[in-house]
Amino acid sequence: MNDTQTYTGPDRVFSGIQPTGNLHLGNYLGALKKFADLQADGWEGIYCVVDLHAITMPQDPALLADQTRQIAAAMMACGIDPDKSTLFVQSSVQAHTELAWIFNCVTRMGWLEKMTQFKDKGGDNSERVSVGLFDYPVLQAADILAYKATHVPVGEDQKQHLELSRNIAARFNQQFDVPGFFPQPEPLIKGPGARIMSLKDGTKKMSKSDPSELSRINLIDDAETIAKKIKKSKTDMLGDMPETVEGLEGRPEIENLVGIYAAMSDQSNEQVLAEYGGKGFGTFKPALADLAVAHLAPITDRMRRLMADPAEIDVALRKGAEKADAIASPIMAEVRRTVGFWQV
Repeated sequence: MNDTQTYTGPDRVFSGIQPTGNLHLGNYLGALKKFADLQADGWEGIYCVVDLHAITMPQDPALLADQTRQIAAAMMACGIDPDKSTLFVQSSVQAHTELAWIFNCVTRMGWLEKMTQFKDKGGDNSERVSVGLFDYPVLQAADILAYKATHVPVGEDQKQHLELSRNIAARFNQQFDVPGFFPQPEPLIKGPGARIMSLKDGTKKMSKSDPSELSRINLIDDAETIAKKIKKSKTDMLGDMPETVEGLEGRPEIENLVGIYAAMSDQSNEQVLAEYGGKGFGTFKPALADLAVAHLAPITDRMRRLMADPAEIDVALRKGAEKADAIASPIMAEVRRTVGFWQV
């Protein structure tokens, strides 16, 4: 579904991260580093800890607030500057839930029933999961469009949800005869490292839910642990490092390690293989471990310092919520007028 008139507002990036479990290298290279790079490139960025999304699955209320602070600390430690970008907690800005309800009334059930992520999480018990999990993509659309964000950094597993956001925006614009009111948000993929795989299985995405700690590098891991996990990472029996990118085909673990090196060194896979192609893993793995430690150690240190002072995190998040609300409030006022709600 396409809108008949092009949105003419400012370019704006939106993304959010759930406060569930420790963030890992995949979260950093696939998302957080990209957010910091976009900030450095001058993009207006709005980033939030999406605690409303988190409760679509059972959560321990006693832990949720601290987990929210931990994710915010990680985002700040990875380079999100609250003075340059807008960093806040989703539930602290009313626009998200209000717009989600309005979008519920223009979204079609059939659209949501096609969402593969709901099918994956619900599985055979889809009738027993919460309505919130089913409705998750509508809230995600509200997250983006409450700020009229034009770009969203996404991985492969989120492209379907972004397409739904585009459909919801177009449906609202057409149903209420406001062409171009909401933008059609575009996917934004910047640089390498979009999809980091498990260190123990190159065919599976790196995940905080994997039972093996050796499958991932957590952002709170110390230098010794990082080095150990890389040195124990799975390779294969097909010989030394390939000399060309074509040689990575059919070698998912090697391709993953090369991709991690490339992402942390801001190089291409070709450049990495130009240096390490034909060499043994006994040469490449220590080099990768040294690079990872050098790159991640400052982030870990900053994150630990922030977590030791939760008041500093809270101040940043409160200021961020005020900034976010200042952007969303006039948009929501227009939405209410457009829908026909009574207003004082």
